[in-house]
Amino acid sequence: MTKQMSMTSVLVGDRLMQLTRLPKRRHVRPAPTDRSAPSPEPVPGPATRDARRGGGPEDRALYACMCGYAFRAAVTTSVDCPHCGTEQAW
Repeated sequence: MTKQMSMTSVLVGDRLMQLTRLPKRRHVRPAPTDRSAPSPEPVPGPATRDARRGGGPEDRALYACMCGYAFRAAVTTSVDCPHCGTEQAW
């Protein structure tokens, strides 16, 4: 089945131009899917999305000692300041 397109001629300056009106497209419904196909994975919740965007858990933390020295070290229950040796409790 072919559809006719309506055309109109317009004079612009000294040039003749053809204006074409395209037929409207009909909405095409997708073909029915097989019911035995696996269902899509569930959408992750906000906490999961935030964790993925943040790059996951950090293995290091920023510590600030009373002597004024700030440093990054592995996350453990106690860390010694590399500047003065004072134990930093979390």
